[in-house]
Amino acid sequence: MYQSYFGLAEEPFSIAPDPRYLYMSQRHQEALAHLLYGVNAGGGFVLLTGEVGAGKTTVCRCLLEQIPEACDVAYIFNPKLTVEELLSTICAEFGISCPPGNASANTSVKVYIDCINAYLLDAHARGRHTVLIIDEAQNLSADVLEQLRLLTNLETNQRKLLQIILLGQPELAAMLARPELRQLAQRIIARYHLGPLAKHEVASYVQHRLGISGAQRPLFPLALMGKLYRLSGGIPRIINVLCDRALLGTFAQNKEKVDHATLKQAAREVFHNPAAQRSMMRPLIAGLLLALTVLAAALYKPVEQTPAQAKAEAQTVAAKSAAALPTVLEWPATTPLLRSDELAYAALFKAWGVKDFQVGDECIQAEAIGLRCLTARGGLDELRQLNLPAVLLMQDKLGQKFSATLTGLDDRSATFTVGEENKKVSIGALAEQWSGHYTLLWRKPPVANRKIRPGDHGPNVEWLSRQLAQLNGKAAATSTDQVFDEAMMHQLKQFQLAQGLIPDGTVGFQTMMRLSSAVDKTVQKLNLNRGQGAKP
Repeated sequence: MYQSYFGLAEEPFSIAPDPRYLYMSQRHQEALAHLLYGVNAGGGFVLLTGEVGAGKTTVCRCLLEQIPEACDVAYIFNPKLTVEELLSTICAEFGISCPPGNASANTSVKVYIDCINAYLLDAHARGRHTVLIIDEAQNLSADVLEQLRLLTNLETNQRKLLQIILLGQPELAAMLARPELRQLAQRIIARYHLGPLAKHEVASYVQHRLGISGAQRPLFPLALMGKLYRLSGGIPRIINVLCDRALLGTFAQNKEKVDHATLKQAAREVFHNPAAQRSMMRPLIAGLLLALTVLAAALYKPVEQTPAQAKAEAQTVAAKSAAALPTVLEWPATTPLLRSDELAYAALFKAWGVKDFQVGDECIQAEAIGLRCLTARGGLDELRQLNLPAVLLMQDKLGQKFSATLTGLDDRSATFTVGEENKKVSIGALAEQWSGHYTLLWRKPPVANRKIRPGDHGPNVEWLSRQLAQLNGKAAATSTDQVFDEAMMHQLKQFQLAQGLIPDGTVGFQTMMRLSSAVDKTVQKLNLNRGQGAKP
């Protein structure tokens, strides 16, 4: 209804699980990485839980777009079935004829299982990998879960022949903790709980969805993001519903962008007027608070802070400090805007210890000193994972574009070199003004320009061994003829998983760059307190 009014190609806040709109927060990257690990693992169960609306199904749809060619996948999204109904559905999804030529209501469980086992053995013989994905798995009964466990009993010496991925609400994890399901719980090779978005991620989430839908101007002011986070609790689906209703209200009022009153009214409509309910309670709450204050004053005795209290107080102080940060990154008035690229790249090279930067082709200069350029478009979580200084393309409140060098990044603030000045701004300013484009430098490793795969040996594998050893704080092996074996592949997959990469156990460009950057001590990282990822 409001698409043409705002110049949008499609609805930006539909609650349909469209993988194009998936905002890859660090949590969603990790969730997807766990599912990809499950697809490539040697059988068993992978568990992904999360609150209603957290994005589990959307992550799963994204997974389906990245399924390896050698995988056969069945996706069941309505699992409130009996054992026989589930087995029949599995057969239908994989195209298994059972019994031969017809699947009748009288088919026994044993016949279904025999047919499925025969299919799995044949698929394995053809080099196929079979994956069963069950959404809304909290609806499975205990006897159905036990039957699923029995299906994974078929195995070779190297792997189980069926991989099962369970997606469900938090109560699914509670179900699997029951004593009668402990055998299934022991077969879960990877599990992840997808939590809500953090407060600083909400602005990026909204901007991401608007960008995908073709928005050419900001429709939600940064000042509304705190309110939107409080109303939604960071749950993506609730954010979508609130934003959709707010845009509809803005359209109805012929306004240019959403304001505080319109968002508040949208919340009343979505939550069935909770504001009115709160207003009725305010006199009672005020009276109770006054009584409690008087009582506390009478009983107050100074006590020493516990560590938890001290930590909470420190977090409160930090939050107040973040609130005092500037919310807009501006280009210095004393410096010509035309010099933004030159000064930004000079600052980037300076971070790598290069003081004689020459204006010109930055990437050629980087190659000459053993560095490589990476120019891409991504999000804040990607910058956090890379943890390297980067030149970002920014835009001020007047629509002027300029380049600035990001030199520091934590949960609440971003530090920039802007022109010839150093500035710290709130994380919201970065989310609001950044186009998503960045350029960074990383050190070129002394390895051949090809993938490193299990079974390889030689200088490439020696380099890989040294990187993994440094990540783990251990001395590298001294052997000159190391083989990329199972132990090394396990360490590598752990690193890839922590970095939000596909844990395929091979070293391609992205993995090589992350490994090189993680242990490089010649450049100051964006966040010195950020770990290098899970230790292998």
